[in-house]
Amino acid sequence: MAFAHGIRGDIYSNLGDTAKAIKDFSEGIRMTPEAINLYEKRAKLYYMQGNDELAEADYRRIMALDPGNLISYIGLGLVAIEQQRWEDAIKQFDYVEKLDTDYSLAYSFKAETYFRMEKWDEGTDDLIRALDYNRWDEKAGDLVTELEEPARTMFITKLKLKSAKTPNEAYWPNLLALMYAQKNEFDIAIDFFKQAIEIDADPNLYAGLAYCYASVGNYRGAIKEIDLALNMDSTMTDIRVDRARFYYEAGDIEKAFTELDEVIKVCPDDYESYYLRGWYKEIVGDLEGAVEDLSMCLVINPNYTFSLLSRADAYMKQGKKELAETDFKAIIDKEEKNGDYDCAHYAYQALGFDDKSIEIMEQIIKEDTTEAGAYYDAACLYGRMGNKEKSLEYVTKALEKGFRRFAHMTMDDDIDLIRDTDEYKELIRKYDIPNDSLPDNGDESRNGVADGEGAISEIPFTKGSGVCTVKCEINGLPLHFVFDTGASTVTLSMVEATFMMKNGYLKESDVVGSGRFMDANGNVSVGTIINLKKVTFGDSELTNVRASVVRNQKAPLLLGQSVLGRLGKIEIDNQRRVIRITH
Repeated sequence: MAFAHGIRGDIYSNLGDTAKAIKDFSEGIRMTPEAINLYEKRAKLYYMQGNDELAEADYRRIMALDPGNLISYIGLGLVAIEQQRWEDAIKQFDYVEKLDTDYSLAYSFKAETYFRMEKWDEGTDDLIRALDYNRWDEKAGDLVTELEEPARTMFITKLKLKSAKTPNEAYWPNLLALMYAQKNEFDIAIDFFKQAIEIDADPNLYAGLAYCYASVGNYRGAIKEIDLALNMDSTMTDIRVDRARFYYEAGDIEKAFTELDEVIKVCPDDYESYYLRGWYKEIVGDLEGAVEDLSMCLVINPNYTFSLLSRADAYMKQGKKELAETDFKAIIDKEEKNGDYDCAHYAYQALGFDDKSIEIMEQIIKEDTTEAGAYYDAACLYGRMGNKEKSLEYVTKALEKGFRRFAHMTMDDDIDLIRDTDEYKELIRKYDIPNDSLPDNGDESRNGVADGEGAISEIPFTKGSGVCTVKCEINGLPLHFVFDTGASTVTLSMVEATFMMKNGYLKESDVVGSGRFMDANGNVSVGTIINLKKVTFGDSELTNVRASVVRNQKAPLLLGQSVLGRLGKIEIDNQRRVIRITH
């Protein structure tokens, strides 16, 4: 019965009915007074309610039942933070650190406490410790996102020092890139993404770099990075959707349609792809197709107001005013309920409430005065109102803030009112600079591939026992590898790794860490991650390639995606027994 009360309490908690959840947890505790998990659940709910005394009582009861329980000390520390008893909070988190030095939450909550005390130096030190022990610590991630000055500059300085001390770890330059991108400092972010890719050519890093290129208007460069990411992992549907966006923004709407068609075939329930395809159809005048796609998006996600707006616009162009007004009203109803405005300003304007529309638009801009897209939205809104002067004013502000979606601007009928004006044409001449003036991403050497783009090379293989074996040199040592497109990395057994370490082909500084790896058969192996400074495969030479050393002495040598994904298009010619690579 106590177990049943605990499960029902979980259900009530997930439903948001805290009172019934606490009642069930309390009944379970009455039946089984030593059930630590029920105290933990009840204490958490008390804490979330702001009932600090009851939360603290439960955490102390847990401590009495299990003196080494980390949750009890974390809980007491959180209660102390809420009551602004900073030193008591630090004391609890320090004790957690003594019990388990690898428990990242001890450091991330301690960092939060120091930040509230305005002890920036101590707080940034603990924040880096938290991320060092657990890169997926959600609390630490939230703190990084929320950092303000002077903590942000101090944290970035320490991150750079950490990166310099651990040159084989891509995580730290990646984090630096994300932090600069968050503040729209994309040129600096691009440099750090490139630095991370030099260490570990991970598809997510290429995707991050693509986002930065797109943000400065270099959509061709962004597409190139997405292509590299998809070479490594073709299953990343979300970045295929990004590639469709980049095709559109580069002015190649047909490729955007083709990409979205392919994504929808693979993921027929991806509402965003239906929205984009529908929106693009509305822009080019395929109104029936637009309504069909946008309606499909709303079947999958009824609350996606962007799709309601595009469908309303399509209905208006078809002369179906009543259907359009229904969608505009639905937008207002949905966004007013949650107080989060995305499209309501357009809806109010379409229904004749210009003052309310302007009020919401100004509120959106005020929330983040650095967001260039908000200023462009204002230009579109005033364009719909027929206010040429205001539309030009806000287009100017958008471009000054970094808005660089020029292909979209040529097709967007919201700014038809100003497109033929001399002022608008002068703005486009001023800001629409050629791609070769944008941050460069054409240097193939950073991807570690010596061959030029489009070069074709052939590598012979031998076949036996159902596998293809190829020659490959690791740091100058010739080895034979199984060609395994399903493996994520190059994989060595402990035998080869030990030999390489003893004979100078590997150094201690090449050891990066540890991780879990899956091969094409779904087998998971625990191994050490190492950095291979040079991998020669056929006539291709790659630098800084990640590899895993599997503890199994008999593990085969696998040539996986950390090499193959960086080479380009790969074909296997079984008749000639060669692997053909188009770089």
